[in-house]
Amino acid sequence: MIFKTVKRVYNSLTLPKIIEMGSAEREIERQKKLKILLDDINSNDEKKIIAAIKALKVNGDESVIRPLVQMWNNNTFQSVQNELTVFFNDLKSNSSASILMEIINDEHYNKVRLPLLSSIWNSSVDYSEYLEDFVRLAIHNDFMIALECLTIIENLEGPFEEHHVLESEIALREYAEQQNSNKTDDDQKLHLIREIELIISSVKFQ
Repeated sequence: MIFKTVKRVYNSLTLPKIIEMGSAEREIERQKKLKILLDDINSNDEKKIIAAIKALKVNGDESVIRPLVQMWNNNTFQSVQNELTVFFNDLKSNSSASILMEIINDEHYNKVRLPLLSSIWNSSVDYSEYLEDFVRLAIHNDFMIALECLTIIENLEGPFEEHHVLESEIALREYAEQQNSNKTDDDQKLHLIREIELIISSVKFQ
């Protein structure tokens, strides 16, 4: 009886350690696999790159987003670009939003800004807290970027924090004043910005 009690106590002490060790080993293996896949996406082998992207959809995490965008920014294979579009459209983790917004706001990634914005309104991730970012991106970029931002803003779920709405209104007001004094954008883009302004004015505070 005493032996059984001791054995149960021993098992209760060692089992969590065994589980913890197993989890740690699995994570080490996962990281090794990620490194191999990330090495593959930087190869010049089209098939290997596509296979790696597909594998990262299953085995990847937020840490692979920036390397993938960096590769996308430089890659010329149309099939690879198509696969990356699918990858980013399928993002479901809310923690990916901050990384993507940081990249989208970085001038270094202008080449892929448009498809990344398109992936945002195609994904199921909520970007409501970035309302002001989309307004400013629409204001400071061309018609196509403004169109993508309008589509995103139309589909934001909310609720929105009051200061995000107020900062958006300030940015739109400054833009309108600038265009009145020195019109630099064509009527098509001005129409999009007015559409954004109407949406912002109808937003309910949190």
